[in-house]
Amino acid sequence: MSFSSFKLHPQIAAGVKALGYQIPTPIQVQAIPPVLSGKDVMGLAQTGTGKTAAFVLPILQHLLPGTCGKVRSLIIAPTRELAEQIHVSIGKLGRNTHLTSCTIYGGVSVNPQVQKLRAGVDIVVACPGRLLDHLNQGTINLANLEVLVLDEADRMFDMGFLPDIRRIIKQLPRKRQTLMFSATMADSIRKLTDEVLHDPVTVKIGHTVPAGTVSHALYPVAQHLKTGLLIELLKQTNTESILIFTRTKHRAKRIGQELQKAGYSAASLQGNLSQNKRQDALDGFRNGSYQILVATDIAARGIDVLSISHVINYDMPDTTDAYTHRIGRTGRAAKTGDAFTFVSQEDETQVKSIERVLGGKIERRLLKGFDYTKPAPNRNTEFARPLRPPQRSRMQPKPVNNGMRTDAEAKHKTGSAKPVRSAASNAKAATSPPQKRRRQL
Repeated sequence: MSFSSFKLHPQIAAGVKALGYQIPTPIQVQAIPPVLSGKDVMGLAQTGTGKTAAFVLPILQHLLPGTCGKVRSLIIAPTRELAEQIHVSIGKLGRNTHLTSCTIYGGVSVNPQVQKLRAGVDIVVACPGRLLDHLNQGTINLANLEVLVLDEADRMFDMGFLPDIRRIIKQLPRKRQTLMFSATMADSIRKLTDEVLHDPVTVKIGHTVPAGTVSHALYPVAQHLKTGLLIELLKQTNTESILIFTRTKHRAKRIGQELQKAGYSAASLQGNLSQNKRQDALDGFRNGSYQILVATDIAARGIDVLSISHVINYDMPDTTDAYTHRIGRTGRAAKTGDAFTFVSQEDETQVKSIERVLGGKIERRLLKGFDYTKPAPNRNTEFARPLRPPQRSRMQPKPVNNGMRTDAEAKHKTGSAKPVRSAASNAKAATSPPQKRRRQL
């Protein structure tokens, strides 16, 4: 089967040909026809299966011919990186059309987004929080919306976006085509599907099993030895481009710093970075300036780099689906990849779950020459957060040159709001008749 069987508009077909696409992926084969026919679709597919083109191509087909300068399609994604990736795909696949798109997400100035919306766009790719801001401010008009896409719905649920999604959907035209894509079908996703999809076609593509082009290995190691093992493993492994996953933002940052100290071209990708720094890290990883990228699960959403040779799980993922997501970053485009996972005693239950998904035992490896007997420190200093410098309380008295205190300072000193009186005024008040004594305000 080829892309020509979809009978796409010549302008769109030219964009597909320019990208070198010849044979559609399974998710594209099964999803594109029902989407083209106008049906709602629930697509279950893991990362790296080509699902972006599975909804972008039909959207372009639906919006042609011409452009009206009004938002006719809305694609909601959980992260800025994924939103940008989808936006780039729209630009490449629709390069020969006159259809326009823009991205909307937080962490950057809102003014350029408002200007693009006022100028008129056909497709908006948005993250939920900033989209709600635009809706509340009246800077986006979705009255003409025809197609809604919820991409990576499971991740949006994990990130707590489900209430925002519901608020957004309430403001959309009820008559529309809705497409939802997710790697898993948890109960929460199933409930959302029942709420927003009408008589959907369900497309399911091997979402529970990682790609067969990936080899898996476990490295048993104590928690305090992980960083040392990581650096030694990198020395002994022939790698190209490496993606390392950690459980927290802080660990991603610290491990990135340790790898830089060890002489590796490494960067970290985590939620505390500004948008410019996040983009720099991604761009550097894509173009090879950084050989290693350390990221959390959420920050890594939207990374689309075909040349990743190794995925290393510094921390064991919380679920088998998260493992599948991570491993889906390597072994793509008919290339082989390696997945290394550091495991400690507390991870054994999760290891068994992953082995059930893979259908067999995963090889355990010990790194030759590495000292596994080094004792743990008395306390964890590797990932201890630096102490914050003491800060003067807002209520702490400021020194005054004449040695006098203001009323506010007196209040702080005594815990009372009463003004400070001189000894003479106190004595006068004490000798005054009770009926003439004035209340001081």
